[in-house]
Amino acid sequence: MRDILNYLFEYKRLTIKEAEEILLEIAGGKHSDAEIAAFMTVFNMRTISIDELAGFRNALLKTCIPIDLSSFNAIDLCGTGGDGKDTFNISTLSAFVVAGAGATVAKHGNYAASSGCGSSNVMEHLGYKFSNDHDRLRNELADCGITFLHAPLFNPAMKNVGPVRRALRLKTFFNMLGPMVNPGRPQNQIVGVFSLELARMYNYLYQKSDVNYCIIHSIGGYDEISLTGDFKVLTNKSDRILSPSNLGMPLVKAEELAGSGDVPGTAAIFVNVLHGKGTIAQNSVVIANAAMALATYFPEKGIEECLEAAKSSLLGGKALKVFTKLISLQ
Repeated sequence: MRDILNYLFEYKRLTIKEAEEILLEIAGGKHSDAEIAAFMTVFNMRTISIDELAGFRNALLKTCIPIDLSSFNAIDLCGTGGDGKDTFNISTLSAFVVAGAGATVAKHGNYAASSGCGSSNVMEHLGYKFSNDHDRLRNELADCGITFLHAPLFNPAMKNVGPVRRALRLKTFFNMLGPMVNPGRPQNQIVGVFSLELARMYNYLYQKSDVNYCIIHSIGGYDEISLTGDFKVLTNKSDRILSPSNLGMPLVKAEELAGSGDVPGTAAIFVNVLHGKGTIAQNSVVIANAAMALATYFPEKGIEECLEAAKSSLLGGKALKVFTKLISLQ
């Protein structure tokens, strides 16, 4: 690792193969926490290259425990995190809204590393028990239309770097990798990213895959549709900048999207929104993200139809019904 660090400190870049090899070593437990911290910090001091990102992704896909969900035509709704906004769990709530509207969701998630409450934190707090048992997860998809894939159970690298990431409390390149290494390899994905530069990198890499995808970045820095201003949408077929008005949604203030800063408080917001008791801003942002996911999953449907389906799912109790059934199976 010392040679690699000295190489990187000279502002040199790794090839795809070199990036893959070093992350395979990290996954194999060959490096100390201090070495891992130094390695991750390098990429906070300069931009990661597409080759480096691709190599890291390849390593995680090689080491992950795969699960065959191909028969479900699933979609994942996953943000990179690392936007520093500490919002409530918008993408996780949107996942239940999408499932309530008839799509099949394989949600990939993890504990918070740089925010107050990650998707795994809120799901665990509310009674979901993580598992990598394939039969159980497939049964949840069949019975509820949704399952949750807790990243550390499927990828040893994620498990090994977890304590370091939580100690640093900084966004790292592992934030960038999370959405790309769902072990269920869903055929559809809506991905939120924290920067325009990362959106372009994701678009380049996803164009080389067979995934039906939608990449989201709100210009204000959010890794989701925040409705605080314009947002960029990149798909297999288009590259657009939209505004809340394009979705018939109100412009909201940043403070209206805040989590509580801790797991119990943010989980309480989650439950409140799911029960149809969210504020206009909270409901609107969940519906907007769910609608974009539904438009990705059902390309034959227009965004207006998907917005109505998302509203019906959240405000009509369908999303809550899905969540209640999933928790009852634990």
